[in-house]
Amino acid sequence: MAKRDYYEVLGLSKGADDKEIKSAFRKLAKQYHPDLNPDNKEAETKFKEINEAYEVLSDSEKKAKYDQFGHAAFDPNQGFGGGGFSGGFGGFEDIFGDIFGDVFGGGGRSSARRNGPRQGSDLKIKLNIKFEEAAFGTKKEIKINRIEKCSTCGGSGAKNGTSKKKCSTCGGTGTVRTVQRTPFGQFASTQTCSTCGGTGEVVEHPCQACNGSGKEKKTRNITINIPAGVDTNSVIPLRGEGNHGEKGGPSGDLYVYISVKEHDIFERDGNDVWCEIPISFTKAALGGYIEVPTLEGKVKYDIPEGTQTGTVFRLKNRGIKNVRGINKGDQYVRVKIEVPKKLTEKQKNILSQFAQECGEEHDGEKKGFFDKIKDSFKE
Repeated sequence: MAKRDYYEVLGLSKGADDKEIKSAFRKLAKQYHPDLNPDNKEAETKFKEINEAYEVLSDSEKKAKYDQFGHAAFDPNQGFGGGGFSGGFGGFEDIFGDIFGDVFGGGGRSSARRNGPRQGSDLKIKLNIKFEEAAFGTKKEIKINRIEKCSTCGGSGAKNGTSKKKCSTCGGTGTVRTVQRTPFGQFASTQTCSTCGGTGEVVEHPCQACNGSGKEKKTRNITINIPAGVDTNSVIPLRGEGNHGEKGGPSGDLYVYISVKEHDIFERDGNDVWCEIPISFTKAALGGYIEVPTLEGKVKYDIPEGTQTGTVFRLKNRGIKNVRGINKGDQYVRVKIEVPKKLTEKQKNILSQFAQECGEEHDGEKKGFFDKIKDSFKE
């Protein structure tokens, strides 16, 4: 049976570059690999065909001959001297290691990652602070539990006076290589070493303090600077204060999530502050100075006569600093007029005289509020 065009086998057009050839081979090799398609003769045949096509097209010299003469370039009867195929995998070990690393437990690269430095994991903590502390900034001491190197063995996991040994099973590589014979050649794969778990080292005499793990949990007190302007859900990162790394890797980070307690008087809206101030009927009618509480102490404010309940006054730059320290918000004061609940006879007489002056007691000239409502519904 005539051989299919190698470019067609890999699903490529002629002139495909090395990157496209390698990418196509990886995809198809993983799809039709015999270990992923047991007892599937069709997949086995396709895999052999894919392997053959890649062996030619991945070699620049062979590819040039194939592009010029086709399959005849490798037919010994045609006299081109192209050589035959090995039928094995030879130069394909690296690419198979990339393709099937997950299936067979990882190759050299994954082993290097296990044996190399690894960064520690991050930690998170929630911190409750007062309204004023958020407004002006503060320092807080927090307590965290984190994983650190064992103080007894220095993180080695080995008992004092001893050290880790190279794993005799894998020779310190962290992986074990196996070779399988198939109808179309040999296939080499790597698996994580079961003896050392992929680290390449074993502890013959483990440290009693950490049981050979090289780690221990410690409680630490850390002082944190909280900048002015933080609010609920603000996050403060502390670099390198998380769990310690392994094999010389850097420590993780600690993230502090801020929660601000509510204030008895003030409410926050971004960098602005709001509060409600009760004033007397007399003060609202005649006007005058009132004392207004702010985050920085009491200030005097002159309200105009005839102020109505619900009126809002603005105190510029009396709010909260932007967390970057660039701008400062304002304070807004909402006025609420208080009506006295108990009056002396003298106070009642004075108010009655006031009502007469305003014409509120002349029935013929002025109707009550509810009388006006009734009239509005009459036809």
